[in-house]
Amino acid sequence: MIFRFFFGALAPLFWFSLSLFSTVSSADTLYSDVARVCQQVGRKLASVSTKECLSNPFSKPRYYSVNGRAILEASFPASDDNKDAPRILFIGGIHGDEYSSVSVTFKWLNTLQRHHSGSFDWHFLPVLNPDGLLQRKSTRVNANKVDLNRNFLPAPEFPEPLVHWQKQAKKRLRYYPGHEPLSEPESRVIHELIDSYKPTVIVSVHAPHGILDFDGGIQAPRKLGPLHLRQLGTYPGSLGNYGWFMKGIPVVTIELPYAGIMPKPRDIDKMWTDLVSWLKYKAKRKAGAVATADNAVIE
Repeated sequence: MIFRFFFGALAPLFWFSLSLFSTVSSADTLYSDVARVCQQVGRKLASVSTKECLSNPFSKPRYYSVNGRAILEASFPASDDNKDAPRILFIGGIHGDEYSSVSVTFKWLNTLQRHHSGSFDWHFLPVLNPDGLLQRKSTRVNANKVDLNRNFLPAPEFPEPLVHWQKQAKKRLRYYPGHEPLSEPESRVIHELIDSYKPTVIVSVHAPHGILDFDGGIQAPRKLGPLHLRQLGTYPGSLGNYGWFMKGIPVVTIELPYAGIMPKPRDIDKMWTDLVSWLKYKAKRKAGAVATADNAVIE
């Protein structure tokens, strides 16, 4: 009788623990570091559950943040017969206090899982700055208090990020670029992936300007859903500066309207379909230019 009473009192706790274990164990490739980040994301963001995070095909972690959190990576390769498919490096959560950039990136990951056709090769980093996002009070900067989007290498014609921060940014802590370029493990992830993955286009999701920004020498998308093209200029040490001016890779910067409020579902869907349409147009135009000009035209 005593045992029955004791077990009955603990039963809800037992089944809750078992349920949590089952959720974490549901991923086909269960890596404890991935599960840990997904659990923390699920607790932090109302719009992304632990189960939803774990449903993604995240690979075994290769990269870690300052505080040792895994940098999540999910790949959706092009089909085998599409060897020249455009490669898109897709980044969410460079700034940890821009919740919507992480949440919307996860929604687009869900879309890819349902509809990936193999026309493109995608590589997703939905939470580049997990330390900034997952601390009690989320911050733009990483655990070393560095703005990762000012920590990349500047183009030769631009001033050093640290000089720009001191003179133009008035030493505001939110924009501190670090003591030197690529000083942070998170920014080095992008640097290494640019060299190894060799993306055709980089897409980076931010908030809350509510616009579409673009760095590149090709025709920019005019709009993605409700977001219209309005170029903000180039900042020393930014990913747009580094990607285009240093590496020659066009960078699409999606600035969602609010950092803490999700766009409407129809706007999320429209932004995605417009982005894919632009990528298809650019890929088709490039193939046509190469075919008609005997490789004399490179876009």
